[in-house]
Amino acid sequence: MGKLTGTSLRMKRLPAGRQAAISCLKIASSLALLAMTNTIFTLAFAEETKQPVVAGSFYPADLKKLKTVVSDFIDSANPDPINGEIIALILPHAGYEYSGHIAGYGIKLIQGGKFDTVIIIGPSHRVSLKGLAVLDKDLYQTPLGKIAIDKEITANLLSYNKNISYNKQVFASEHSAEVEIPFIQSALPDSKIAVILTGEFSYDNCLLLRDALTDIARSAKKKVLMVVSTDMSHYNPERAAKNIDGITIKEMEKLQPDILFTEFLSLSAAEVPCGATGMIGVMMAAKNLGANELKVVKYATSADTTFDPFDFAQGQSRARRGIDKNAVVGYCAAAIYKSRAVRPQIDKEKQMEGLLNAKQKKRLLEIARQTLEGYIKNGKISEFKEDDPALNNNLGAFVTLHKHGDLRGCIGNMVGQGPLYLTIRDMAIESSTQDPRFSPVSANELKDIDIEISVLSPMEQITDPSKIIMGKHGVLVRSGFRSGVFLPQVATETGWDRETFMNNLCAHKAGLAENAWKSGKCDIFIFTAEIFGEK
Repeated sequence: MGKLTGTSLRMKRLPAGRQAAISCLKIASSLALLAMTNTIFTLAFAEETKQPVVAGSFYPADLKKLKTVVSDFIDSANPDPINGEIIALILPHAGYEYSGHIAGYGIKLIQGGKFDTVIIIGPSHRVSLKGLAVLDKDLYQTPLGKIAIDKEITANLLSYNKNISYNKQVFASEHSAEVEIPFIQSALPDSKIAVILTGEFSYDNCLLLRDALTDIARSAKKKVLMVVSTDMSHYNPERAAKNIDGITIKEMEKLQPDILFTEFLSLSAAEVPCGATGMIGVMMAAKNLGANELKVVKYATSADTTFDPFDFAQGQSRARRGIDKNAVVGYCAAAIYKSRAVRPQIDKEKQMEGLLNAKQKKRLLEIARQTLEGYIKNGKISEFKEDDPALNNNLGAFVTLHKHGDLRGCIGNMVGQGPLYLTIRDMAIESSTQDPRFSPVSANELKDIDIEISVLSPMEQITDPSKIIMGKHGVLVRSGFRSGVFLPQVATETGWDRETFMNNLCAHKAGLAENAWKSGKCDIFIFTAEIFGEK
């Protein structure tokens, strides 16, 4: 018999019962250690799930109730069909009792479609954000279950630009993307999602979103749908809200995001959609991806018809509920798509030919003159009412004042913001009192002032500056918040060639580098104008 080790010797000398007990303790310790190791291993590789924030407040927390509510909203919607390939949707994000039936109209358009991933773009309501935030989780939980987050697209977004990051605080209490998810789970049960929240409304953020979405959609070997989560105007009286949103919708349907961005800059916070950055950025990206149409399929305000989600789902009541009509919110559902319809080519310059006849031009000049006389002498804004359809067109216009042949003031709107005759009235006041290059026109000067009006065509973005024809085209350049414009007559009056014209426009009007128009560091828009004056 060989020698025994000390431990073995001691064990041998212990009573059998104690030896068995010690063995059991060792086995139990080993099992506990193994279990702990497995737990740590499992936790390390567990899927991270984003928990819902507004279940039970914005929408029902009960699975059965929510499933019935969403199905009812979608099934009862009857939007006009879209003749084309849908690239993006615009949906509202209020509580379902207010906007769920509007969202149903948009979702109905893509129900049963084949989309691998839905990228939801909503605003950050509660936390200030400079760039874009992307949700970096594995799953998103709602009462309908868990939906997978596309990790590939999420990773590509997070690595795209330093101004795109994951910010836990931003997502902690945000509802704008979440309220769209039960609709997506119901209509597109096999799709994954990705979630982007946008920060401050700026042109740079719109461009960042445009570029990221465009590049990722093009490079992804999968079919992607973009969903913009936004409400329209906020807390205005019902009639005012419908008027504000009506103008916004009209501009949206032109699918000219750069012009729409400029329009939004002139509005108050209560008039601009809360998801304006997402709206503009997605419109830009959708155009890059082939979209050429935007159609609003449903609009309403919170004062139109408000449903209780549970009652609505059970079919028990669709009665209107009391709501403050002095502070309503607007909602719309829209599709951005690549139309299959063959559209005739429109010559924008021919559209401007004969836009106004001699009588109409004369009347606009009379309105401008009467406005100047009344405002400068008495401080009163003249009231006009014109029935002529041409004078009620929504067109951009400038009013230019000269004194003894020299410029005395010039201000205008690049795009229409109401009837043309009222734009002329308002710009007559602006050009005579608000042009920062001159002191306000005095009453003594009025007899020496002559008025010139420029009515503008819709703007067209170009990438080839050789398309600019001197004396025929006005030009707008823009980079971020910096922009500048020259009317067509500037080239005629100065005798500049294209290079001198564009160099001056970039350097002296927009505050950009002189060669920004050559280097691609600014966007270029051209337009034509119908110009007429008192002299």
